[in-house]
Amino acid sequence: MRLTSKAGVAVAAILLAAPAAAQTTGEALAKSRNCMACHQVDVKRVGPPLASIAKRYAGPPEAVDYLAQSIRKGGGGRWGAVPMPAQTQVSPDEAKQLAEWILSLKSAQ
Repeated sequence: MRLTSKAGVAVAAILLAAPAAAQTTGEALAKSRNCMACHQVDVKRVGPPLASIAKRYAGPPEAVDYLAQSIRKGGGGRWGAVPMPAQTQVSPDEAKQLAEWILSLKSAQ
């Protein structure tokens, strides 16, 4: 199948917009689940910046599951004295989406 130049441009635009769409979706989910009450993307608030989390955990394939579990169950001692409370309002699927979005922030730096 051969694409016309217009179709090729449209496909390229969709592929280039995909990371931006994921960014918007992840950020919207983070806002709706109150993640941004304690975290910012690039600045420390109560918790560490999400970009710093991405930088620390990016790479290993198990990072998404690890972060998703940390979101749902909480934890402490990894980023200082203030523990992260369990986020039970976040479903397992949402936690995975959030973890994927957070890890994607490493490439956005």
